Amino acid sequence: MGTFIIEGGHQLQGEIQPQGAKNEALQILCAVLLTPEKVTINNIPNIIDINKLIVLLSNLGVKVEKLNEGSYSFQADDLNLEYLESAKFKEEGRGLRGSIMIVGPLLARFGKGYIPKPGGDKIGRRRLDTHFEGFISLGAKFRYNREDYFYGVEAEQLVGTDMLLDEASVTGTANIVMAAVLAKGTTTIYNAACEPYLQQLCKMLNRMGAKISGVGSNLLTIEGVDTLGGTEHTMLPDMIEIGSWIGLAAMTKSELTIKNVSWDDLGQIPNVFRKLGITVERRGDDIFIPKHTDGYEIQNYIDGSILTIADAPWPGFTPDLLSIVLVVATQAKGEVLVHQKMFESRLFFVDKVIDMGAKIILCDPHRATIIGHDFKSQLKATTMTSPDIRAGISLLIAALSAKGTSTIHNIEQIDRGYQHIVKRLQRIGAKITRVDS
Repeated sequence: MGTFIIEGGHQLQGEIQPQGAKNEALQILCAVLLTPEKVTINNIPNIIDINKLIVLLSNLGVKVEKLNEGSYSFQADDLNLEYLESAKFKEEGRGLRGSIMIVGPLLARFGKGYIPKPGGDKIGRRRLDTHFEGFISLGAKFRYNREDYFYGVEAEQLVGTDMLLDEASVTGTANIVMAAVLAKGTTTIYNAACEPYLQQLCKMLNRMGAKISGVGSNLLTIEGVDTLGGTEHTMLPDMIEIGSWIGLAAMTKSELTIKNVSWDDLGQIPNVFRKLGITVERRGDDIFIPKHTDGYEIQNYIDGSILTIADAPWPGFTPDLLSIVLVVATQAKGEVLVHQKMFESRLFFVDKVIDMGAKIILCDPHRATIIGHDFKSQLKATTMTSPDIRAGISLLIAALSAKGTSTIHNIEQIDRGYQHIVKRLQRIGAKITRVDS
């Protein structure tokens, strides 16, 4: 188990480069299973969840070659499908949420896909019904072993169909798209997720020979093809990390430049931080955050009512940044209601921020009201444990702004989503060290 020791209260300065997008990488890496030809992928983040998936693919028989930092080639021309029913796969697949997305490509290409109940963050229920209902609509037979929580789908030939998803699930849409590209006939997916990472997957599949139209909308049309070929793909920067660094700069009154952010793919993120009173300046494809020497003031609605920041499917605000918004609001001038709609346990880390002196009312598992200090009362250092990736980075931001030395345990949760975080923060002046026990 690892621990961060953070000496807070220091201003930071400099440039920080966001890593490749974790949530895109989980989809893109699974897509290499759709072709026997070589696929080269660039800007892959060096984080625990992605490295676990690469190991899983390698154990499945994918030839993996590291070309340089962040770039790999993959070739799935000789897979060991027996691995899918092994005890080793059940153990490795269970430890990674993104492993569910190998099912669609395997089902499409080999007629069967299996997965143990995936793990991941302890932020609430993340059901898999959308994935399997989509596979069943394409003609697959579903089975579930309740004793060892093992899912399976099988089909001799998937057949295109019209489907309306029960929710705009990103991973569900990705999985179904990857199954449908090799199905016989045409598939339409309505209420499809349409965020940039899903668009990236569709564009990559089209370069491989797929025929997907409607990319970027919530209605995808997929004309099945017989085979797909190789390609090269580069990940977008991670929008969640970009939002994290915006929040960090504001909380520590620091001047930071976030490099190469792919502005056009950030959606509501800059606007939401601006509503908190934070100056987010576009400089080419960079974000510049000046020192907020006089703090930042939350905007009320035009009728004077309290601002509410809630998550929603793209192009709404991503739920992964609500934890950071909550922490950043603790030092703002004004009040804000944070409404986390998707996961019922994601706000349960607020007791740790309250222990640091924040004024937060947890209304229920989904809503919290934050009354900002306007920097008149600094957060105080404490000892904490990271419950999940996003809560972990939020607590780290709080600790970097707090008075005194804080300790954060279970930092492997943060490692799952943020690469080389200690070195990168140290380069911009953060007083942080890592202790591995």
